[in-house]
Amino acid sequence: MSGRDWDERYKQGQSPWDTGSPCAEMVKALESGVVTPGHALDLGCGTGTNAIYLAQKGFEVTGVDVSQVAVEKAREKADKAGATILFMLAELPNLFLPGKVFDFVFDRGCFHSLKNDDRPKFAEMLAKLTKEGSLFLLLTGNAKEPREQGPPTMTEEEIRETFSRFFDLVWLRDFRFETTDAAPGPLGYSCLMRRRK
Repeated sequence: MSGRDWDERYKQGQSPWDTGSPCAEMVKALESGVVTPGHALDLGCGTGTNAIYLAQKGFEVTGVDVSQVAVEKAREKADKAGATILFMLAELPNLFLPGKVFDFVFDRGCFHSLKNDDRPKFAEMLAKLTKEGSLFLLLTGNAKEPREQGPPTMTEEEIRETFSRFFDLVWLRDFRFETTDAAPGPLGYSCLMRRRK
């Protein structure tokens, strides 16, 4: 989808992923002590809930999204929360994202929205934005649960094939996405990776 398509979804409130609460899988990663404060990048940051949480936990945060509407909402929310975050409008993958080398990168559903041909470029982008020891938490749709609606799905093999050139797996486990719907969220993979040399 284009940035305009995402803009429309945010304008019309068709964003069940935008729960207003920080993602439980990300919170677990921080509470476990595996992920510690540093420079953080939130890919597909949406309206900024997770970026704000990271900033409140001591991270220096950059958030990137393709939707102008989402980025504007994220800036407003961060201002209200007193959080200093750099929000950027960009289509991903983008090999020319300006900024730092990041210690932690978080992706709740950006990667699985890409075309298959863009996956290698996304991994290359991550390699440029990270260093040895950097952590990447990827939350993506899980192909073990076929369905017509919800996030696009991936297999474990597709995840390994895309990222194994640059990253080692710390964990890959099933979880359920939180949504604004009453029913249990779609099945996903929670995949934490550590950057090699």
